[in-house]
Amino acid sequence: MNIDAKQHWEERYGERDRVWSGRVNTRLAEIAAPLDPGRALDLGCGEGADAIWLAEHGWQVTAVDISETALQRAAEDARVRGVSDHINFQHHDLSDSFPSGRYDLISAQFLHSTVRLEREDVLRRAAGAVEPGGLLVIVDHGEPPPWAREHIHDHHFPSPDEVVESLNLDAAQWERVRAEPVEREATGPDGETGTLVDNVIVLKRRRGTPSRG
Repeated sequence: MNIDAKQHWEERYGERDRVWSGRVNTRLAEIAAPLDPGRALDLGCGEGADAIWLAEHGWQVTAVDISETALQRAAEDARVRGVSDHINFQHHDLSDSFPSGRYDLISAQFLHSTVRLEREDVLRRAAGAVEPGGLLVIVDHGEPPPWAREHIHDHHFPSPDEVVESLNLDAAQWERVRAEPVEREATGPDGETGTLVDNVIVLKRRRGTPSRG
């Protein structure tokens, strides 16, 4: 495990008692709500809001993160919400290890990092673990938020097409259900409002094609 990456995220979660909102990511809820529940994998689960939402909607969830602090908070919230039996929290540095199994839904919500993360390799491994008929859902930042520091505005945010192309998936085995930027209104850390852009990518493994998980 990369000590620098692990330390970075432990320090990030150690800065405050709660880092994220505790609410499910909007795009994941929109995509998953109409699906028949099955087995789900939440990559970079953080404090567990997405995993808990999925569990509450009937999914059996494997949720992974590099931060043990985040996983402890997520497990406690799952216990309080009564869904501990439906979530298997696992500690992984996804650049070095990946959970076993095959899944009907794999979610990578804002799987970005300023420290080491072999993101393309992780997403390719995720694609290999999707069951036939299952979905790989990737939601990325499409552009920096209006309140971001100046240096963030110089960062390249890959387009949906760039992300899909980087996965190098066989078009005969995968259907591109959705790959587009979507706007939403949000509130910044100091109460300011602005428009955010999410790049939403939904890829479906065609039935009759083998997964490799």
